Amino acid sequence: MAETKSIDLQLLGRLLKEARPYRVLFTLCIVLAVILAPLNSVRPFLVGQMVDKHILTADMAGLKNLALIYVAITLINVVLRYIFIYRTALLGQNVIKDLRIKVFKKITSLPLSFFDRTPIGTSTTRTVNDIETINTIFTQGVITMIADLLSIIAVIVIMLFTSWRLTLICLLTLPLMIIATYIFKEKVRVAYEKVRSQISKMNAFLQERISGMRIVQIFNAEQQEMEKFKSINKKYTKANLDSIFYYAIFFPVVEVISALAFALLVWWGTSGYWDGSISFGALVAFPLYLSMLFRPVRMLADKLNTLQMGLVAARRVYVILDNDTAIINEGTHRTDTIKGHVTFDKVHFSYTEDEYVLQDISFTINPGETLAIVGSTGSGKTTIINILNRFYEIQKGAILVDGVNIQDYDLESLRSRFASVLQDVFLFRGSIYENIALRDETITEAQILAASKMIGAHDLLNQSENGYDFMIMERGANLSMGQRQLISFVRALVADPDILILDEATSSIDPETESVIQYAIEKLVEKRTSIIIAHRLSTIRHADKILVLDKGRIVEYGNPTDLLALPDGKYRQLYDLQYAESV
Repeated sequence: MAETKSIDLQLLGRLLKEARPYRVLFTLCIVLAVILAPLNSVRPFLVGQMVDKHILTADMAGLKNLALIYVAITLINVVLRYIFIYRTALLGQNVIKDLRIKVFKKITSLPLSFFDRTPIGTSTTRTVNDIETINTIFTQGVITMIADLLSIIAVIVIMLFTSWRLTLICLLTLPLMIIATYIFKEKVRVAYEKVRSQISKMNAFLQERISGMRIVQIFNAEQQEMEKFKSINKKYTKANLDSIFYYAIFFPVVEVISALAFALLVWWGTSGYWDGSISFGALVAFPLYLSMLFRPVRMLADKLNTLQMGLVAARRVYVILDNDTAIINEGTHRTDTIKGHVTFDKVHFSYTEDEYVLQDISFTINPGETLAIVGSTGSGKTTIINILNRFYEIQKGAILVDGVNIQDYDLESLRSRFASVLQDVFLFRGSIYENIALRDETITEAQILAASKMIGAHDLLNQSENGYDFMIMERGANLSMGQRQLISFVRALVADPDILILDEATSSIDPETESVIQYAIEKLVEKRTSIIIAHRLSTIRHADKILVLDKGRIVEYGNPTDLLALPDGKYRQLYDLQYAESV
């Protein structure tokens, strides 16, 4: 990512617009910042007045009254400061809460091509870490910077009112403070950008390795992966140490500049007191002014970096929100049921612009028919069902469902009439019931039990004493492959789809469980339009039509009997090869 050398005001303005729903809270924070600036600055002035008008004149009654005023202002300042800190944090949390929802909603609408090229860890970083960084724009960035700037102005005004000579002395070292602050800001900004980049890489690495830990351990690759992690961790640590290094230099430099300013103040102030041009109260109050002046200037660099990093994070988040590769859902055709007539008309599809994965694909499935798609690995079988569900957009041709182009369907309405059982069953952490219903409150436990018994899955899924409340570990690690697959079958059946898709649903099942799965398939495809992708030809013996793919093209298409009758046909070769191996 290119480094940002200045504050992107357009991006900042866009981000501040996210606070529109909370404009009252935002306005309150600004008002509090305006009130706190002079209120905080008036206390050193009161100290000077107490010294000059009451302590030196032994006016104890007046001193007592002024001390009470000082205490009252301090208490008011404490209460308002608490409200300010809490309300700015509340504003930030509300904004990032809404942003998280927006980002997650956007991510769920993106096409699968986005996830094909974007590591999951990177998307996680955008949704969690980057959005959390945006929070600092509100809690430590814009509003607090406004408060600090107002405080600096208020302090300088009161200093000038108290003693313009001492004010000029104090301001002599201010350019040195500003230069040191600027250099620090630039150095830390670069370091912070490296930190954000490295943490994104680390999240992506960890997500992939932890998800694939089984493969890492099977192939005894722990040491190799450890070396890779050490390298990433070293770069991340170095980025953090660089930022710490600049802090370690900056703060001692600030102390030296502050000490120089204090020394000049004492030297000039003492001389002024001796010649009567500066009061003793001003001499006592100005070290307090000096601290109040330099503290926000010193912190301004850190807050500018906070703002800068928040904007870097915001830019990354808006890259996702502005992603225009989402499937365009402009279709208006909605339906509660479809007959299941599917037509592919000269369809061409490519994942990239360089090479078509599917070329000139044309076939028809009549309502209630079962189409089996076979072919070697990489021939385009799974791609056909992906474009039928509009997970990807085709480049040429048309796909019709019940005579209506799928692009004319409302996307939610179209996909609600499909159900898929995939080879790689993904299960969430939760109960069997939750994984089947997918938290759809309209699906009852009675429906799940009925569906499970209908396809013969009940006995295998109800083995635990907890039944369907049995808690599944992440990705179904505590279930057998057969149980996982049966859950996906029940999940598909309770959805009551009009078109059912089975993508190599039995390729990883043991022979004993395959008979149960085969029975489930037969029950599922009854009276439904079905598309079955299978390596095991035994699972498609009841198919009405078979489509044979080779390198993205249809090489054969027809009913099983006719295709088997072709002595040199591709399907006949696959059939003979598979059944010869099983003998």
